[in-house]
Amino acid sequence: MDERLLTTDERNEDVLNPDDLIRPKFLADFQGQKEIKENLAIFITAAKAREESLDHVFISGPPGLGKTTLASIIANEMDAEIKMTSAPALEKPKDLAGILTTIKEGSIFFIDEIHRLRPVLEEMLYIAMEDFEIDWVIGQGPAARTIRVPIPQFTMIGATTKAGKVAAPLYTRFGITTRIGFYSDEELEKIIKRSSKILDANIEDDAIITLAKCSRGTPRIANRLLKRLRDFAVVLGDGIITEDIVKQGLKRLGIDPQGLDELDRKILETIIDFYGGGPVGAETLAISVGEAIESLEDFYEPYLIQKGYIKRTPRGRVVTEKAYTLLNKEKRESNENQRLLF
Repeated sequence: MDERLLTTDERNEDVLNPDDLIRPKFLADFQGQKEIKENLAIFITAAKAREESLDHVFISGPPGLGKTTLASIIANEMDAEIKMTSAPALEKPKDLAGILTTIKEGSIFFIDEIHRLRPVLEEMLYIAMEDFEIDWVIGQGPAARTIRVPIPQFTMIGATTKAGKVAAPLYTRFGITTRIGFYSDEELEKIIKRSSKILDANIEDDAIITLAKCSRGTPRIANRLLKRLRDFAVVLGDGIITEDIVKQGLKRLGIDPQGLDELDRKILETIIDFYGGGPVGAETLAISVGEAIESLEDFYEPYLIQKGYIKRTPRGRVVTEKAYTLLNKEKRESNENQRLLF
């Protein structure tokens, strides 16, 4: 299926700003997530062959993995117009109705962080996604009446970092569901190579490997670090990003070889030093480290759990043996074990 997909260069994509090209425009440019790409290629090809709109798509996954990028890619592959918004920006039914009544036939409507959509807007979407109509109230009081307004057929794409908070009636109306997971080091290496060519950043192979390992499995972080290391290479070196430049740059940015930054280590140290290794609740931990609980749960915890430094239990967060080894700390008897003695 991939052989039938042309790359951006082959389609003569004309983008003046090199930074814009870092974001892939077509499935062939999108690195990693092989199964998702192959399935989407089939669904898109089939929809175009039937000359129909693509079924509604639900995309979930941690921040920075390419949910918004994938929505744009779907629009490009379908040769369709895309309208993008986020759930918090939609406050009243008229906001949603204004978009749905002005979209073109076969276009894409993308809502980011769809789990934050207001209930009244969710109910409006139910009918819009199934029947391509919206209910609209005319008049007030006893004279008020509801009419159904037809809207063009469209493809709804919803993205979220918290799939569990999406209402079941809304979730079941999506015909295509995908979850984007963290990228492997090998996939990140390919992303860094592609981005370095676009940014005209000269980077050595050893430096790419080291950078990939410190990017938390996230393309957004890999590209951000690549730009900063390009700056270090210009000022501290001869313009070439070497492995030594990567190590110097990451140290200056407070990032260790495992990709953990200062707040990651502070979270682990706080659980160990203040709470005896855990368990500790998320809200208490967020206050202790001075970070919003949403940031703690959506950004920091997933990577720490994936790397095996903390685990979630019914009583709260607990650090693992691996965290003690990382921080060179001696393990003490946990509060949990002390309670069990009594």
